[in-house]
Amino acid sequence: MDTDSPLIAALAQDLDGSFEVLVRSHQDRIYSIALRVLGDPRDAEEAAQDAFVRAYRALAGYDRTRILELRLRPWLATIVLNLCRSRLGRGPAAGRAALSLDLALPGGLEPRTDESRGPVATSAAREAAHDWAGLLLTLPPAYRSAVVLRHVDGLSYPELAIALGRPEGTVKAQVHRGLALLRTAFEAAQRREREEMTA
Repeated sequence: MDTDSPLIAALAQDLDGSFEVLVRSHQDRIYSIALRVLGDPRDAEEAAQDAFVRAYRALAGYDRTRILELRLRPWLATIVLNLCRSRLGRGPAAGRAALSLDLALPGGLEPRTDESRGPVATSAAREAAHDWAGLLLTLPPAYRSAVVLRHVDGLSYPELAIALGRPEGTVKAQVHRGLALLRTAFEAAQRREREEMTA
C-alpha cells in the first residue's frame, strides 16, 4: 500500500489545508534529490522550492479523480528532476563558490557521530560519503538521476520508470550502468591515491 494514500486523499479533499503536510513530508527527500543531481546547495534549495510551487499549481488544476490517481513520490521526483535538468542545461552559475558536499544532509543521508564506532570511524564514514557524492557528480545526468532516485531516494524500479518517463528495463539499465561508472571512477581514484602515497 502507498504510504502517501492518506495524504493524497487529503489533498483531493482540501488542497490548501493539506499542502503544508505534503511539503513537510517530502521536503527533505526533494532537497536531497536536487542536491545530489545539482551538487550546489543553493541551487538545490531553489529547485526544491520551485518544485513545490509547481506541484501546488498542478494540483490546483487537477480534478479530484486525477489527484487520487497520483503516485506522489515519483510525481514529485519528476517535477524536481525536470527543474534540475533545466538548471544543468544553463551551466554553472556565475560566481558560485566551489562545491562542497561536506554538508549535513536531511533524512539521515549523512553519517552522524556514533558513540559505539568512535570519532575515527565516524570521520572515515563522513569522508567516504563525501568522496562518493563527488563521484556521483561526475556521472552523465541521465545515469546520475537514475542512481540518485534508486539508491539515495529509494524509489522502486516501477516508480523510477514513472519518475523518469522511461520503460522499466531502460531505467534498470541506467542504474546498472551508472553504478558501473561509479565503481570504475572509485577504483581509478583509489589507484591514484595509492600511487601518490608511494611516490
